[in-house]
Amino acid sequence: MSGSVVERLRSSVPVLAAPMAGGPTTPALVLAASDAGSAGFLAAGYQTPDALVAQVEEVRARTDAYGVNVFAPNPLPVDPAAYAAYRELLLPLADHYQVDLPAEPVEDDDHWHAKVDALASAGAPVVSFTFGIPGPWELDRLRRSGSLLVQTVTSPAEARQAAEAGVDALVVQSPDAGGHWGTLTPAAPPPRLVLPDLVSAVAAVVDLPLLAAGGVGSRDDVRAALAAGAEAVAVGTALLLAREAGTNPAHRAGLTDRGRPVTTHAFSGRPAGALPNGFLAAYDAAAPLGYPALHHLTAPIRRAAASAGDSEHVNVWAGTGYRSAEHRPAAEILRGLAP
Repeated sequence: MSGSVVERLRSSVPVLAAPMAGGPTTPALVLAASDAGSAGFLAAGYQTPDALVAQVEEVRARTDAYGVNVFAPNPLPVDPAAYAAYRELLLPLADHYQVDLPAEPVEDDDHWHAKVDALASAGAPVVSFTFGIPGPWELDRLRRSGSLLVQTVTSPAEARQAAEAGVDALVVQSPDAGGHWGTLTPAAPPPRLVLPDLVSAVAAVVDLPLLAAGGVGSRDDVRAALAAGAEAVAVGTALLLAREAGTNPAHRAGLTDRGRPVTTHAFSGRPAGALPNGFLAAYDAAAPLGYPALHHLTAPIRRAAASAGDSEHVNVWAGTGYRSAEHRPAAEILRGLAP
C-alpha cells in the first residue's frame, strides 16, 4: 500500500486540516478543506462511537478522501492520593459552577475497540493514531478494510518504534502544537525541537512519508517544514477561528494575545499546549500527571465555564502560531498558508 497521505487524500494543497478533538473539528470543516483542494481529518477523540459514525457518514456522503484521528490507548494512571488532593483543590471552583467532580479516578479507553470496528466497517481512507501505537490486530483489521495507517510521533525514537510496528506514514508533531502533545511517554517527554529540526531528525532515521504539525502560522513555517522533508503540513490552531470550526465561544474569546502558549497537564493529565489563563495560574503547579483521569476530573468545570462564556476556566488550546488565527472561511485560511 502506498504510504503517501497526500495521494490518498487527493490533496493538491500541501496544507491539511488537522484533527482537533473536543469540538473544533466538524464535518463542515473537513468538507471545507476538501472543497479547497486540500483535505481534513475528523477527530474521534472524546466522541461516542455513534457520534463518530454520524460524522463519518456526513463527510463520506460528499467525499471519499478524508482522514480520521483516534486516541489509541496508552494510559497514564494517576496516583490516587495525588488525584484526591487535586480534586480537593478544585472543589471551590466546582461549587462555583454547581457541578460534581468524580470522586474516584475514571480510567477508560475512549471506546477504542468500538471506534476501530466503526472505522473498519466504514473503510475510512486514512486513519491516524495519537497517544499510543495500536497493536498488530488493530492495525491489520484497519489495513484489510483499506485504510492507510498513520502514527503521530514526537521524536526520532518514537518514529522508529512506529515504523517497526508497520504503519504507512507518520505525523511528526512538535511541542509547539496546540492541544495535546502526542508523545508516547508523557511522564518523560522528548527534547523540545522546533518543527523543521524535528522533521529533519525523523527523516534521518525512517523511510516513511511524513506530515508535519505544530506551531505553523505562516507560509514561511509551511515552507520550512516541507523543505525539511515533510510531504504536507497539518494545521489546527490556524483553523480555530474559521467559520466552519466548532470552537466554543469561550475558546474563541480566549484566543487573544496572552503571550507564548505553555505546556500543561493541568486540564487532562497529559502534556498539552494552551494559552495562560486563570485556571492555569491557580492550578498548573499542583496538577499531577494522569490521563484520562484528570480529563474526566476537570471536564465538568470546563463544560460549565464554556457554557458561561468564561475563557479563564476552559482549556484554551493553542499552538505558537495562534496569533495568525483569523475569522475567515477555512478554504481561504488553508490556501493562504500554501506556498
